[in-house]
Amino acid sequence: MSLSTRQQKILDFIRRFSREHGFPPTIREIGEQVGISSTSVVSYNLNALEKKNRIERDRSVSRGLRLVEDREPGRAIGVDLIRVPLMGRIVAGEPIPAPDDPAAYAGETVDLALDMLPDTEDVYALQVQGDSMIDALVNSGDIVLLKYQQEARNGDMVAAFLRDQHETTLKHFYLEGSRVRLQPANPTMDPIFEPASNVEIQGRVIMVLRRMN
Repeated sequence: MSLSTRQQKILDFIRRFSREHGFPPTIREIGEQVGISSTSVVSYNLNALEKKNRIERDRSVSRGLRLVEDREPGRAIGVDLIRVPLMGRIVAGEPIPAPDDPAAYAGETVDLALDMLPDTEDVYALQVQGDSMIDALVNSGDIVLLKYQQEARNGDMVAAFLRDQHETTLKHFYLEGSRVRLQPANPTMDPIFEPASNVEIQGRVIMVLRRMN
């Protein structure tokens, strides 16, 4: 069955995005790319592509799309996707009060291909706000995946909670004697120096997911 121009653009984007990232785009990402502001219109066209046997969908996950051309015999859509909880925002810049309101993110997840992250124990996701880590290829709007741990090695990118200020920030960690240097990856910004007793590590960054505009 033939495709409309819009459906062909959506199919091409799903194919390109999936090849580049290893997982399919969300409905919102598809809409942003092809110029559709309504998620219901995107869903309508995805339903049409499904009826035309171009894609398969698992509506229980946010990235539950698969191109039929990529299907492996006996492999069901969605079984190779894993869900990582999205716990809120973290600032890559000056620290801000923490934690972010967890109710605003209740139930939200980041869905990944299993082969991208085979071990999800103690892994959670945060959305980055700010540009202090741009030289580490972390931009505002990106999603960082963190492995929960309370210790870090020098140079690790961590979520650091400042106890006295009740603030949190994303920075490179360096222990220097009795103090900690939280180093931005932006030459226009100064490091933050804190007594080691005031810094609590809440996780180490293990993956960055780029937001595509």
